[in-house]
Amino acid sequence: MPEQLRHDTIKAIKDQKIEFIHLWFTDVLGFLKSFTIDVEELELAVTEGMGFDGSSIQGFARIQESDMIAMPDPTTLQILPWRQKGVLVATMFCDIIRPDGSYYEADPRYVLRRNLERAKEMGFTMFVGPELEYYYLKSDKDPEVLDLGTYFDQTTRDLAVDLRMDTVRMLKRFGIQVEYSHHEVGPSQHEIDLRYAEALSMADKVMTYRVVVKEVAQANGVYATFMPKPIYGEAGSGMHVHQSLFKDGRNAFYDADDPFHLSATAKSYIAGILHHARGMAAVTNQWVNSYKRLVSGYEAPVYICWAHRNRSALVRVPMYKPGKENATRIELRSPDPACNPYLAFSVMLAAGLDGIEKGMTLPADVTDDVYEMSDAHRAELGIGQLPGDLDEAIVAMESSDLVREALGEQVFNWFLRNKKAEWHRYHTRVTPFELEEYLPLL
Repeated sequence: MPEQLRHDTIKAIKDQKIEFIHLWFTDVLGFLKSFTIDVEELELAVTEGMGFDGSSIQGFARIQESDMIAMPDPTTLQILPWRQKGVLVATMFCDIIRPDGSYYEADPRYVLRRNLERAKEMGFTMFVGPELEYYYLKSDKDPEVLDLGTYFDQTTRDLAVDLRMDTVRMLKRFGIQVEYSHHEVGPSQHEIDLRYAEALSMADKVMTYRVVVKEVAQANGVYATFMPKPIYGEAGSGMHVHQSLFKDGRNAFYDADDPFHLSATAKSYIAGILHHARGMAAVTNQWVNSYKRLVSGYEAPVYICWAHRNRSALVRVPMYKPGKENATRIELRSPDPACNPYLAFSVMLAAGLDGIEKGMTLPADVTDDVYEMSDAHRAELGIGQLPGDLDEAIVAMESSDLVREALGEQVFNWFLRNKKAEWHRYHTRVTPFELEEYLPLL
């Protein structure tokens, strides 16, 4: 860490009379972890890091190699927009390192750093702009909604509208740029879209976004959930990820001579995403509940294809606007907001880079509604299907050398063990559906 940056960070915190600093990092599943230091410990923290027991963190060290160090990243310093018992509190994301100073390979932030370094070696920088959907509910015990609005509805000035506005204000105070926010398709379902940024910075922003949405909701006596499918019969919550690669300061996805202004690099990147879509589904959609969203009849994608405007496709290419070359991008529509963004961005990037490296050929785009096609027609067009449940996704991930390489051996193996255990718990449980359907009859 540059000495000047360390000095500036310490000075900024002391000048604003901040008493406590939350040090944030994530486990392999994407849950935010935090511990708090007093301002008196700040200089030690940014110089040497703070030690902790890694064996207690999901997916981290085994008990015999448990000493880990959380090293704050001063570039992520933010002041919490709310006071905690009248006290100003700051936050910094941390990189997890070993006592010898090397990065720890099971730290999701490092997993993304490693994949971004590979892109850098090819001359690319990844930018992403995610759209995270979520529901406001009256509590975490019962999925009772706050409103009955639908897509882009301008509801009356009810609690949900104020919650969304307050959340946007909080995000801006966190230094997170919001493009726009609106009501989504489901009742009490909302979306706040973040301005695109470099992938590592955006993964940090996604983690912060989820905290802010939940904090604002809790402060107002309601519950916000990023569960992919919290309500039967209503739209699930997705995290559409807009992504592009830049090279030498220019958007590598743009080509002025292409009819759709899409470069050969972009086409191969999309081909890589499509080729590895099944293998990386367990990472972008990591929960049993994720696959209750990925079903026909809603806007979530099921079939592996791409299109320019067709929103039933897995990958969509937004329309080019003259003079907006740097906005050329692709949109992957399958991920959900409950994934680990560091790992999800990693596998997306790895898949796209694999397509570029191998010069993969992009199949023809789909103009018809894929849901309305017959199975025979889809097979004729070579359109595959995403896994139908977590078990199928686990099998696909196990056979993916690309996902193994992108995540690293330790994360890959631990993640699969955890997901297999989750599937076993779900698969063996007797559900309310079964009791309602079968108990009176059998």
